[in-house]
Amino acid sequence: MQEILFQYNPWWEQNFSVAKLKPRAKYLNQLKQQLTQRQIQFIIGLRRVGKTTLLKLLIKELIDSGIPPARIFYVSLDDYLLKDSGIIDIVNEYRKLHKLRFEDKIYLFLDEVAYKDAFQTQLKNLYDHHNCKIFASSSSTSLLRDRKATLTGRTVTLELKPLDLDEYLQFKGIEIKKRDSHLYESYFRDYIREGGMPENALNPNRDYLMALVDDIIQKDITAFHGIRKPQLARDFFVLLMEQSGKQLSLNKIGRILNISPDTAGRYMGYFAETFLIYLVPRWGKTNVKIISPRKIYASDLGFKYLIVGERDLGSYFENYVYLKLRNEKQIYYLQEDDSEIDFYTEDQILIEAKYYTEMNPKQARLFTEFPARQKLLIDSIEKINLLESRPH
Repeated sequence: MQEILFQYNPWWEQNFSVAKLKPRAKYLNQLKQQLTQRQIQFIIGLRRVGKTTLLKLLIKELIDSGIPPARIFYVSLDDYLLKDSGIIDIVNEYRKLHKLRFEDKIYLFLDEVAYKDAFQTQLKNLYDHHNCKIFASSSSTSLLRDRKATLTGRTVTLELKPLDLDEYLQFKGIEIKKRDSHLYESYFRDYIREGGMPENALNPNRDYLMALVDDIIQKDITAFHGIRKPQLARDFFVLLMEQSGKQLSLNKIGRILNISPDTAGRYMGYFAETFLIYLVPRWGKTNVKIISPRKIYASDLGFKYLIVGERDLGSYFENYVYLKLRNEKQIYYLQEDDSEIDFYTEDQILIEAKYYTEMNPKQARLFTEFPARQKLLIDSIEKINLLESRPH
């Protein structure tokens, strides 16, 4: 095992450079603020969205701040060669390797931690009995499911999302001056095609995105859940991308794919778990939220483009507005009779996304008459910044 651990931690033997890694300042700054906090920091998000890169950048920050490299330990727990070793075993081997006592402060970076059985119990053991700061990542929301409440009060969570348009432009080295704000629209069309996955933004390649989607479906859905018909999962993904931005009931999915509503519900959960899609409930009383169809949004516009192509730009714009809204607040869609407003937030902000178009009369009436703390009509790329400045 020692050879594997040295491979994962080159800073133990040599200078560690992150010159080739693209920083994402807003996320890195949030993690840096957690360094002095005791809680376990979870980082969740899509495969290849940049979680490992973020961890490596934070490791470099620690080394530059004077933390001895031997006190910093990184490991990817989905490594096949470590499949028979528990988290505690691996950490104990690391302590023995560097002759570190339990009272010696260490920084643990545990990538893809949910691959280990009973990881919650093992993390609790580390938290309670070791002098350590833990950063743990996962490409599945299963990280957040803790049925026995093992880690209650011991964790904070950060979701790492694909690049937004501003980050995408930064990765490309593109700066748009205020006087040239009209250029945002043409760059937004590039962003729709390429999406916000960091590697693809730097080197756009349709085959890369297709392979990534196939990898997620195969590893995190088909293999993980023991699905015997992998083609059904692929067909399900195509349907979700075609219907993104729309309400989609489980009964309708069942009719289209010739499966039961229960099966459709399970598959929907699998795709949401892996961050390929987000589900938005309808605003209303509890029974309305439960019974009504959810609206579906792609987690990355590049995934949607693989299936839909450049048609219905309005649906891409609405999807992007949702991604910008997605934070700690719960988001709903608003529907009364046969009129719908795209988003209503938990803090009473009503938002309609219209890509250089206007609301129809019924929508306009609902938008005007519905009581809300603030109302936003986002009808152009330039107005996206209104979402950042809304009251919280």
